[in-house]
Amino acid sequence: MDRYFNTEGLCDPAVHYMVRLDDRLNRIKQSFIDKGKYFVINRGRQYGKTTTLRALAEYLQEDYTVISMDFQMMSSASFADEAAFVVSFIEYLEDLMYSNKATAERIDREAFERLVSLKDSNRILMDRMFRALSGVCRTAKKPMVLMIDEVDSASNHRVFLDFLAMLRGYYLSRDSRPIFQSVILAGVYDIKNLKLKLRPEEEHQYNSPWNIAADFDIHMSFSADQIEDMLKEYETEHGFGMDTRGVAEEIYSYTSGYPYLVSAVCKTLDERLQKSGDFPSEKGAWSREGIAEAVKIILKSKTPLFDSMVKQLDIFRDLRDMIQDILYRGEKIVFNPDTRSINMGLMFGFLRQKDSQVIVANRIFEMRLLNLFIAEESVKSDIYAFSQADTTRFVTNCRLNMDLVLEKFVTYFTEIYGKNDQKFVEAQGRKLFLLYLKPIINGVGNYYLEAQTRDMRRTDVVVDYLGEQFVIELKIWHGSEYNERGEKQLTDYLDYFCLQKGYMLSFNFNQNKVPGVKEIRVGEKTIIEAVV
Repeated sequence: MDRYFNTEGLCDPAVHYMVRLDDRLNRIKQSFIDKGKYFVINRGRQYGKTTTLRALAEYLQEDYTVISMDFQMMSSASFADEAAFVVSFIEYLEDLMYSNKATAERIDREAFERLVSLKDSNRILMDRMFRALSGVCRTAKKPMVLMIDEVDSASNHRVFLDFLAMLRGYYLSRDSRPIFQSVILAGVYDIKNLKLKLRPEEEHQYNSPWNIAADFDIHMSFSADQIEDMLKEYETEHGFGMDTRGVAEEIYSYTSGYPYLVSAVCKTLDERLQKSGDFPSEKGAWSREGIAEAVKIILKSKTPLFDSMVKQLDIFRDLRDMIQDILYRGEKIVFNPDTRSINMGLMFGFLRQKDSQVIVANRIFEMRLLNLFIAEESVKSDIYAFSQADTTRFVTNCRLNMDLVLEKFVTYFTEIYGKNDQKFVEAQGRKLFLLYLKPIINGVGNYYLEAQTRDMRRTDVVVDYLGEQFVIELKIWHGSEYNERGEKQLTDYLDYFCLQKGYMLSFNFNQNKVPGVKEIRVGEKTIIEAVV
């Protein structure tokens, strides 16, 4: 069977093209398992947690007895009370012993039977189960490692928190009461954040489980080098002359290595675009233009990852507001782990830390979030309605007339918002331009905000429209000297994109300003400058 790119669950290198995990697994083993750490692998949805755990269980088999559980396999009834949980937990272990002969051979049968016999006891208690587990760990032929995936599915149940508290107690006293060599919990929520799900009156009862987990500092996103290694395997099997380095870097520029997004882009190129009408050759699809088209398809898709993003932003409104400030206003948010919205954004994978600041995790997330926010704003936006009514005039012979786009924006903005004060324009100006631009390119093109240039004064918008790119600098006017410096910055950025023409939209609060559009030359570059 030919291998393929997988976006639906567990990845297997024998079946799927995937980034090799050997280096990651070795680092986890040496830094955490061998040192007897209790830790949590918490990452956003579809970040490769389950794939990593499954591969790690195999990787550790030579040196450890691995007990790998998934709490999604236990029903809600299993968490109804202490007795139900103990019985279900023991039955789960029985199934693992029966299905894995190698694991069963490393477990002392007599010690395990004592654990199993608790199911038929008149007193089915958690502490009795842990005493029996301690006996199993003490007599095992190789140190035991406990892995529990999808702990989020159990975190709303009091009995699970009782389990964690008792596990902590045994772990801390494992010198005198043997227990697992290492404990690994995996889920979206960090164990330290599970208490966010508790009712306030319960939280004080469950402080102890939160303070023993080691920080899991292993990067699980993919680097451009790792993506390239995966693409080299694909190229070896298909042999059409892919520029594996260039394609890997372009995929990384959109995804920042988010595992699901990397696989989704590759899967779209492989299964939908190559040898299609727009890309008749494989090499043509695996290109900058093909990747842009794949991203456009992904952004229109309804996926569990994006559904989860919308759900969490509806729940955590402060996180939503902060992301809007980052995108629309160019706010520089200083990283502070004690800030709830920052902490949640990092945990869900929507944000990441860079240079002591927090930014949106990747360009695809930025584009999807902008689409979401703009769709919501468009319902009540006058300028969106003006633009939507005029969309056909901006495209001639399948080419976008960006000069006319800016010219008409100046007219509409001056007519609708010209009398608003500086505070309003600073807060809303860039949002209004993006609202205006959206219906013009919607369905055909995409745009994104360039993270490297974004701040309170300046934001560059990069538009992709049928293979043609436009760079528009949006800035707040801060005097002619600053304006000239901005023109130079824009020309440097045009060099990066190999463009000769760029655009500048200035929100100018000078009383003597002259709204309108003019063409200027800066060196060999042409800049169309619009002033409102």
